[in-house]
Amino acid sequence: MIKITIQIDGMQCGMCEAHINDVMRREFPVKKVSSSHAKGQTVIITEDEIDDQRLKEAVEKTGYEVIAVKREPYEKRGLFSVRHK
Repeated sequence: MIKITIQIDGMQCGMCEAHINDVMRREFPVKKVSSSHAKGQTVIITEDEIDDQRLKEAVEKTGYEVIAVKREPYEKRGLFSVRHK
């Protein structure tokens, strides 16, 4: 699994967050997506790699601007998960 964090400029409210979340769900095979206008970011959890240019185009079609895209491995952590060191 991959965690993709997109820094987005222009989100001002909860409706902006919902709009971005809807676009991400419609355009890409995401497992989870959440946005925060206060942080200016959208976080996507996915099993598939998503091209930066496609992400940028999808966001910019909605009227917002992509500032940066960051990727990192994602491990699901649950109540009963055990961490090995």
